[in-house]
Amino acid sequence: MKLTEKGSSNIEDVVAKEFPLIIMLNSEQLVTLLCSPANLKYLAVGFLFSEGFLKSKDEIKKIMVDDQRGVVWIETEGGEEPAADVLFERFITSGCGKGISFHGAADAQDQVKVESQIKISTLEVLALVNEFQHHSQIYRTTGGVHSVALCDTRNIIVFSEDIGRHNAIDKVFGECLLNDIATDDRIIITSGRISSEILLKVAKRNVPIIISKSAPTSLGLKLAGDLGVTLVGFVRGKRMNVYTHAGRITTNGK
Repeated sequence: MKLTEKGSSNIEDVVAKEFPLIIMLNSEQLVTLLCSPANLKYLAVGFLFSEGFLKSKDEIKKIMVDDQRGVVWIETEGGEEPAADVLFERFITSGCGKGISFHGAADAQDQVKVESQIKISTLEVLALVNEFQHHSQIYRTTGGVHSVALCDTRNIIVFSEDIGRHNAIDKVFGECLLNDIATDDRIIITSGRISSEILLKVAKRNVPIIISKSAPTSLGLKLAGDLGVTLVGFVRGKRMNVYTHAGRITTNGK
């Protein structure tokens, strides 16, 4: 039922699907994520990499996906179960879907600073964000998902969407890892706010620039500054805020 100041009417609406996904690492049930039911293999691999359970594609021995039961099994070469003390470190993230992470901002002290000579003009930023905003059919239909894209300075290379912004970025990085798509000297565009967890995911993949139409958090800003990531927020219309490492953003072609 739709209600307006003029009265009520019966309508049919399209809503985003929500799906519980169990990620199994070797014989351990690691976590259950609430997600959109697509690209589950990419989500599982991206999540395990972001959380430090995988270091490279070469560590993966086998991946099995059961779409009906909502389970992804990933077997590694060593076949080792996650250490018990690591499993107890999981905490609730700032995601709107109450995402799970095994690492916090304190882990940034061990993260290597991102080094890159990439530059992008303000006009290129605006063009990419415009293309990005028109890329998601699910968002235009439901308004209920977040989107993430890996780009160069002119084109979208990988695009993904999910009900959770953390999941969407893990799907992108999982696809990159499995398909050998480089993330160095690339750009991440996200529809969601840039919190510390999102910033750490980006820094771990050595991505030098992250752009959002939304806001950063205070800790997200601090980590971006510390880890050498250019953070651009509130890209709306013809405006944007550049918060950290602004030398990578040029104006008037300079």
